[in-house]
Amino acid sequence: MKTRVVTLLAAALLVSGCGFVGDGVGEGRQEEPVKENHMNMQEAGDRAEEMLDAFLGAIHPSVEVIPGASSASTCSDFKNDSTGTGSVTRRRAVVTIISSERRGNFLGVVERYWKKHGYKITSVVDNKEMPAIYATAPNDFRVALEFGYAGQANFVVVSPCVTESKVTEPSRKPVDPEAFKSEGLPYLHSDFWSGKGPAPSSSPSA
Repeated sequence: MKTRVVTLLAAALLVSGCGFVGDGVGEGRQEEPVKENHMNMQEAGDRAEEMLDAFLGAIHPSVEVIPGASSASTCSDFKNDSTGTGSVTRRRAVVTIISSERRGNFLGVVERYWKKHGYKITSVVDNKEMPAIYATAPNDFRVALEFGYAGQANFVVVSPCVTESKVTEPSRKPVDPEAFKSEGLPYLHSDFWSGKGPAPSSSPSA
């Protein structure tokens, strides 16, 4: 019986692969099974960008964003050996000022959009200054919306383990290094999102 238990545990460990890595707020690395996925890393990166566009398109009034850092990593088994798969991460930083009073509204819009499209909410950080929400999409991508330093809102999309391949950085418009937005911190005022006090009854929705 003991031999059977050890064998089952070893088999379970063999399928462990790459997982979601939080960006400093809330979640740490979470191991997940390497899933059979027919896309490669380039296709996963492209899909992550499409998902980010969809999240932002659901937000009204709209907000301005700049690209965040992209990254790619290989997925490994419990021996730290390569599995021939990799994961891609894409990010967007919101440069519109979202006041502490309106951050709950902002998260609510995104949460409603995720739930409407079949995302499973996995974790919520209930903090007035630095709230966050994490979810898993139907396609096994992991997503997050996190508030950090200076009220900086960041969207993060992490792909599951997919076929390893070369992956290119998405095309970006050049940013003037002297511009405020080059610092990646919120600086643009919004009559709604930057407002103080409770949001009006006609709050935006996805």
